[in-house]
Amino acid sequence: MTTTIFEDWLATPQGQYVLNWEMVKHDMLLADVFGFNAVQIGMLRHDYLRNNRMPFRFRCDSIIEPEPPCEVYTDIHHLPFSAQSVDLILLPHILEFDSNPHQILREVERVLVPEGQVVITGFNPYSLWGMRRHFGAARNAMPWNGRYISVPRLRDWFALLGFETRAGVFGCYAPPLRHEKWLRRWEFIEYAGDRWWPFTGAVYVIQAIKRVQGMRLIMPTWADRRARAKATAAVTQQITQTRMFASTTSEDENA
Repeated sequence: MTTTIFEDWLATPQGQYVLNWEMVKHDMLLADVFGFNAVQIGMLRHDYLRNNRMPFRFRCDSIIEPEPPCEVYTDIHHLPFSAQSVDLILLPHILEFDSNPHQILREVERVLVPEGQVVITGFNPYSLWGMRRHFGAARNAMPWNGRYISVPRLRDWFALLGFETRAGVFGCYAPPLRHEKWLRRWEFIEYAGDRWWPFTGAVYVIQAIKRVQGMRLIMPTWADRRARAKATAAVTQQITQTRMFASTTSEDENA
């Protein structure tokens, strides 16, 4: 339910300001990330993987909606993927609105292949938007009701799970204004923010790689990797069809 409400907020001028910046950064970051299986968790209405070239790309969430394309409906705290079977996982604004972000990250670590990558998007608590969350009157409204996670804390979590932080970027330096015309008047601050105070952007995108200490990574042949990727896709499709059939059967019985 939370992700649905958040996506509704993304349709507002504030949300569009954030979303447009995030999509541009993901397009740049993911264009050269290679592999076979990529998974986006949450944010079903927006394809953050649109510029990635992996042959098998899935979007999954625990919320069933009729319109957005969602290949897998599952509990995101227990992903239905085999250990070491996914090359890339995206978590756009998932951790800060979930009651158990550590479990999500543990699942991400489990299903990622060695040298696999995770990309996390979140709100920066050390920004004007973070101040708005603390001192604003509507702290129970989206997106101010999230538990904003700072980049240093994420890096600590990464280190505990064996991830190495590779890259990160901040953006959206304008104040959290509600009207589009006022946000446009603050466009000049984007260039100044990147140069003079880059760590105070409202939003960040951070990328990390799963490292396996003491292990020499021997990549299988391309044919073997493609076969494994197809197997993962087949299992995912079967899970989706089963869940959709169960949902349809339940609706027929209720009718």
